[in-house]
Amino acid sequence: MSSRQANMLAAWLTVLSGLCLSPAAHAQSVALAGMLGNKALLVVNGAAPKSVAAGETHMDVKVVSTSGDQAVLELNGKRHTLRVGDAPVSVGSGLGGSGGKGNRIVLTAGTGGHFMTQGQINGSTVQFMVDTGATSISMTVAEAERMGLNFRSGTRVQLNTANGVIPAWRTTLDSVRVGDVEVFGVAAVVADRSMPFLLLGNSFLTRFQMIRENDQLTLIKRF
Repeated sequence: MSSRQANMLAAWLTVLSGLCLSPAAHAQSVALAGMLGNKALLVVNGAAPKSVAAGETHMDVKVVSTSGDQAVLELNGKRHTLRVGDAPVSVGSGLGGSGGKGNRIVLTAGTGGHFMTQGQINGSTVQFMVDTGATSISMTVAEAERMGLNFRSGTRVQLNTANGVIPAWRTTLDSVRVGDVEVFGVAAVVADRSMPFLLLGNSFLTRFQMIRENDQLTLIKRF
């Protein structure tokens, strides 16, 4: 495994160790945490990583083939191509259950006190981390391109980061969904940097009343 893959693996294991979905969600979540030779290192539903060779199946996820830093996986009869560090793919979840007409999201803090959850942006599955300090939803250029977002037609800006000034674009997402709750016209920032997940910022969170009780965060949609 290269040093880059090792660093990416460590980042993903930190994130996924804290992954905890609302009890109402029954998604089969699969992430490609790394490559061990010709084996894919899979994290299924936040469980411990498992190295799986092409042709083998782990927790109903079949590895069809591997090449470099990517693997072709088969879930519920459908094939998905994942690269190391991509957001997890999810199938058979409650995301499609009630047409996005719910009004409550319940999240439980994972390791480090972070609230992690899967969601959808314009119908594409993504991995969110709740960040009340972020003005809007924040994602990388790679994630935006994966979802086919036309972000470059948005407003070009410069972001000051610990690593210097980086280019970014302000855009508006058609829809953002977590569980069975969906909101529309959500502001986002697409930045040319690397992150293992998207930040679920205040452009989404302010649409909700937030109630924190110990390690549980409840978001109740405002009307």
